[in-house]
Amino acid sequence: DFDMAYFHSYAHLGIHEEMIKDRVRTETYRTAIMRHQSSIAGKVVVDVGCGTGILSIFCAQAGAKRVYAVDASDIAVQANEVVKANNLSDTVIVLHGRVEDVEIDEEVDVIISEWMGYLLLYESMLGSVITARDRWLKPGGLILPSNATLYMAPVTHSDRYSDSIDFWRNVYGIDMSAMLPLAKQCAFEEPCIETISGENVLTWPHVVKHVDCYTVTLGELESVTTKYKFKSMMRAPLHGFAFWFDVEFNGPTQSQRKKRANPSEALVLSTAPEDPPTHWQQTMVYFYDPIDLEQDQLIDGSLTLTQSKENRRFMNIHLEYTSGGRSFVK
Repeated sequence: DFDMAYFHSYAHLGIHEEMIKDRVRTETYRTAIMRHQSSIAGKVVVDVGCGTGILSIFCAQAGAKRVYAVDASDIAVQANEVVKANNLSDTVIVLHGRVEDVEIDEEVDVIISEWMGYLLLYESMLGSVITARDRWLKPGGLILPSNATLYMAPVTHSDRYSDSIDFWRNVYGIDMSAMLPLAKQCAFEEPCIETISGENVLTWPHVVKHVDCYTVTLGELESVTTKYKFKSMMRAPLHGFAFWFDVEFNGPTQSQRKKRANPSEALVLSTAPEDPPTHWQQTMVYFYDPIDLEQDQLIDGSLTLTQSKENRRFMNIHLEYTSGGRSFVK
């Protein structure tokens, strides 16, 4: 039932319009397909969660012999019409169903998917990519994107705090500070999807999780835990943590994790605060009350991300943090 509700949400055109209009996202994928054209031309591709079919069509334009465009949402019906309208029905085969259920009677050379959710792993669509990989991908086949990295960093964001909280201290000359506890709960209980800038970030980021799409397992995604330690680069109120991710589009031999000597070596789609904005923005976890930090003050703790037992597409976040001798749990 949860999966049906999830797929039904993707039948709505607005969500696809938002993704396609995200030029950073869509053009990076098209560039990746053209950069790997030698691995796609004349080959068999599966597009996991094809949506409107745009990535499948890019692969067909790059010379793919056959593209299986798989989507469990009813948007697959429109995707099929788009394929027909572009005279690609001989190349792109739309399969309306879950990757776990549809049948493909041959091994594939390439898997492409835009599976990333907020906080990278929200929606758990990476699991479908892993399933497709284990069911159909030839040894040495190509997966795009090849790897992903989730980051976190402490942030200061006084404007956001002021807009949501301080507003209640004086409303048309009336003291409404009795509303503050409720205002904090409403504004900051859940993670927020917002765009911040590099100026809001107080330290270098910490790597929460690195995912190699060629080797990652389903079990690895059920729970992710990391310990972190930050040192504030400035004196500022700490309002919470920001999370973002990037993905790289490398071949199987390049995907083994290594430090890039030169960022231009790899094609990267980044959702970092200092990079051009995307529809993913950043995921913010705010505290109810800011912590005043001095320069070089330490912030340390742990983070656990767990797939919800009730609905694996949801994620539980457990955040522990200590600063200035005080410990907190969010």
